[in-house]
Amino acid sequence: MRVAGVEVRKQEGPRMIAAANGTKPSLLNTAPPRQVVLNDTTMRDGEQAPGVAFTATEKVAIARALARAGVPEVEAGTPAMGQDEISAIRAIVDAGLPLTPIAWCRMRQEDVDAAIASGVSMVNVSIPTSDLQIAAKVRGGRDGALEMVKRVVGYAREQGLAIAVGGEDSSRADVDFLIEVIATAKAAGARRFRIADTLSVLDPDTTAALIAALRATTDLELEFHGHDDLGLATANTLAAVKAGATHVSVTVIGLGERAGNAPLEEVAVALKQLYNLETGVVLAELGNIAAVVAAAAARFIPVNKAIVGEDIFTHESGIHVDGLLKDQRTYQGLDPRLLGRTNRIVIGKHSGLSAITSLLSDLRLPANSEEARLILARVREYAIATKGPVANEAVAAIWSEVLGQQVPQYELLRPCLIS
Repeated sequence: MRVAGVEVRKQEGPRMIAAANGTKPSLLNTAPPRQVVLNDTTMRDGEQAPGVAFTATEKVAIARALARAGVPEVEAGTPAMGQDEISAIRAIVDAGLPLTPIAWCRMRQEDVDAAIASGVSMVNVSIPTSDLQIAAKVRGGRDGALEMVKRVVGYAREQGLAIAVGGEDSSRADVDFLIEVIATAKAAGARRFRIADTLSVLDPDTTAALIAALRATTDLELEFHGHDDLGLATANTLAAVKAGATHVSVTVIGLGERAGNAPLEEVAVALKQLYNLETGVVLAELGNIAAVVAAAAARFIPVNKAIVGEDIFTHESGIHVDGLLKDQRTYQGLDPRLLGRTNRIVIGKHSGLSAITSLLSDLRLPANSEEARLILARVREYAIATKGPVANEAVAAIWSEVLGQQVPQYELLRPCLIS
């Protein structure tokens, strides 16, 4: 049979979404929403990364940074962990920030009670949805899981909470059963269903097919929650949006258990850059958020980390620098100004004559073309010997040796920037 234009075929076990005859399902089955809501779960799923433990003060600081950047929702923690976690979530609620703090709960009434004690107005109540996880964690099989959804979602609604139901391991679940869970959740009062690729088994095609199949059966908000074990979390998240997801779950710098989650900064920028979809996020604040979270998590941000890495707008290659000096668009697809940044040229082994000439001019060190070539050769030797970029002071010293002149007495600290 076909669901939302995608062939659904039987495999061993539950019915799964798959493409027929090797063809790929379209990522354009459903027009993407104009506004995509980002739900940042750094303080819940991100904190589940090994060795990460935020204090209440750090959680409030992270929440403030996210609010300043316009992130509309945060999963603030798991209140069932105890009073310390409840107090930390309460501190975020009491800060009165322009975002919605959400508590993550198991599908249990006592977890909802703990969330109420934390002061949140919305909960994500999670239920296993794959047969494997249901067998290991839920009494009564599928019927037992559906009964839990009816009872706990109904109870949460009676307490005046807004509710998202999280489908744990949705990507390995029977699609017919997922549709039944969603219908049950809606009937009990839920406003959203989270499709979790808990074990990172999807690719963009299968993500799109699954989201499109579910979107064809419900008008609930659909949120995609991707993990990055295969390095596909961002790509899968984008595919989910294009197939009809209205909300996406992210963490700052992809922090999370195992290989982590879809990074907030990558998803926010890609949605804007590739599809001109708005998230409300102030992109120039992404670097600050990353720094706050990295410090609290005691994690190092790689210099080449997409969007927030220190070196993503730094260029050394002679061919690239020559092109950038003529027109930034030759070798820069993402405008650094979008993130409040600028391109930067560093001098090293791969630098060319254009970069050396530009830097010497910037440093007000005169040299003719032959002298510049000699300086470039010495610079390359220096870069190989030191295994790193060549600082302005080192270039000036090489200039002095080649020309036999003293370096003028003024500061040589200004980097070469392309505005």
